[in-house]
Amino acid sequence: MSLTVVKIGGSLCGSARLERLLAQLACETGAPLVLVAGGGPFADAVRQVQAAMPFDDGLAHRLALDAMTHLAEILATRHPRLTTAGDREAVKAALRQGRLPIWHPAELRAGHPDIAESWAVTSDSLAAWLATELGADRLILVKSVDAPTASTPAALAAADIVDAHFPRYAARFAGSILVAGPSADAGFPALLSVPCEAS
Repeated sequence: MSLTVVKIGGSLCGSARLERLLAQLACETGAPLVLVAGGGPFADAVRQVQAAMPFDDGLAHRLALDAMTHLAEILATRHPRLTTAGDREAVKAALRQGRLPIWHPAELRAGHPDIAESWAVTSDSLAAWLATELGADRLILVKSVDAPTASTPAALAAADIVDAHFPRYAARFAGSILVAGPSADAGFPALLSVPCEAS
């Protein structure tokens, strides 16, 4: 069974583009999809509080995971087919029921040996990690900017389009990686926008 993981950037929060994309994705009846939400304004708030009241990056990482959970819960209210899933088994159960799961990283809050508790690991890396764990065929990163054609994970990281650890997780992912910026908004098929060479 072909599976696509779609990571929706938190920077899209509050935009008409986000609402359109969610509607398109929720109505997609082809290959099964799993969504991953960024942290959006909730993660921004964690950064602001850490700057004003310094605390270690481990706690900041856990709070940022909570931020992804909060945004997933909000996005799940946008369409009856959407539902939240706090671990991989919940994702699989939702897919069996014909739902469109929005994964949030509750299963990682207690720590995971493969995931650094650092701002250098964001929802981009977590989406790549999840895609690998689920055996997905494709990972789509929906971004607020367009990526240069045929960008490698390293080039995307150097341009700050993805986080610094993304190339490591991308190297482990056996499927294809695509970046969908604003120019890819004509509909879900157009989300298959800019291929990212896995090197």
